[in-house]
Order: sequence, then C-alpha cells, then structure tokens
Amino acid sequence: MQARLKFLAGATLLACGAAQAADINAVGSLTQSQFRLLSEDLGSAIAYKAMTPAEGLGLIGFDIGVGVTGTKLENVSALIAAAGGSDVPSTLPLVSVRAVKGLPFGVDVGVALGSVPGSNVRTRGGELRWAFVGGGMLTPAIAVRAAINNLAGVDSLKVDTTSLDVSISKGFVMFTPYAGVGTVKVKTSAPGTTLAGESFNQKKIFAGVNVNLGLVNLALETDKTGEATSYGAKVGLRF
Repeated sequence: MQARLKFLAGATLLACGAAQAADINAVGSLTQSQFRLLSEDLGSAIAYKAMTPAEGLGLIGFDIGVGVTGTKLENVSALIAAAGGSDVPSTLPLVSVRAVKGLPFGVDVGVALGSVPGSNVRTRGGELRWAFVGGGMLTPAIAVRAAINNLAGVDSLKVDTTSLDVSISKGFVMFTPYAGVGTVKVKTSAPGTTLAGESFNQKKIFAGVNVNLGLVNLALETDKTGEATSYGAKVGLRF
C-alpha cells in the first residue's frame, strides 16, 4: 500500500509542476557541458515507459489510456538555462495518450503521443513487444520490447530515444505486478546552434502493477533511466 501511495504522490507532483513549465527557447545559450546534462535529463524523461505488464493482449485485445509521468530532474539548472532563465519544475511532467493492440503469436504494437503541459515540448513514439513466454496459471509471462520516443515542438532541439528491454509479469486475480530491465540509446542535436550533438546509452530499470477493475484499468509504475527517476500512472481500458 505504501508503494502505491508513493506512485500516486509522484503522479500528483506533475499537476503541481505543470503550471510552472516553460518553453525551451534558449538552447543556443548553453555550454556544451550544459547541453550534455540537458540531454541526459530529457532522454530519461521522454524515453518510452512500459505502463503495461509483460503478458500479451491476444488477437482481440487492446489497452487504451491516458498516462501521466513525473521525472525528477538531476540537472534542473540546465533546463532552466534552456528555457531562458524561466522557472521550471524540478519534477518534469509529461501527459500522454497511449494505445496498445494485440496481434497474433504474443506480439503487441503500441503508440504514444505526449506533451509537457504549459510548454512547447511534444513527444511521439511507439513500441513493438513480443511475449515469447506467454505465462499461465503457475508461470509468469516474459517479453522483449523495442521502442522509440522522440521530442518534437522545439526547433532548436532534437531528442531521439531508442530502447530495448526485457520484462516479466504474473497476474494474481485483478493485480498484475511487473518489472523489467533494459537500455536506452539517447541522441540529441541542436539545429541552428554551435553545439555538437550528443549520443550515449543509459541503463533502465522499472517496476509497476496493473490493476484491472473491469470497466477501468489502472497502471502504476516507477522507472529509473540513467540517473533520473520517474513515477507514473495510467488510467484507461484493457481487454
């Protein structure tokens, strides 16, 4: 119960920070070291979040919902500089609309469109996941996922993330805990500036629980990508 409250508290922080968000409009004023720190934080914040158990949805299954995550920035001063000195939240909020569709042979395909409220930051991404162990009454499901998520809306900043992870989950009545590990490739550039592009890998570890209440499905998740930790929640439908 305490863990769930922590998830929900993290999600609530975004609503508090959303009003403080600002446009990223001064990337060219950063030093190269500041740009690297900004790249690390934004790479962690926008990297594709699982928000689903490992088990496949099946041919007629789908999972549709609205997700919200809050990423505790490790280098908030770099984002402040990139926003021209404007106040920005130390926990960066991201709201997204997400949909996953089941396909044959344990394969699921998903898309996600998101934005940072009150700013010019938009995200778009998708995933392809294969539950190569389908799971059963006594055995867990195990899946491998490849995903991309990119930043849009900022002319002077491009952030592209590519991730690969392995996850495991096991259902118990209405609850399905899940966890996984992986890696995220982050590539950034700053068109129209003198800054050099950055490219690096970040380790990823995540855990969560899916709660199916029949007409409503709730997913709660924590994710650590690189040095930044995110807390998230998603509400929607899952069949």
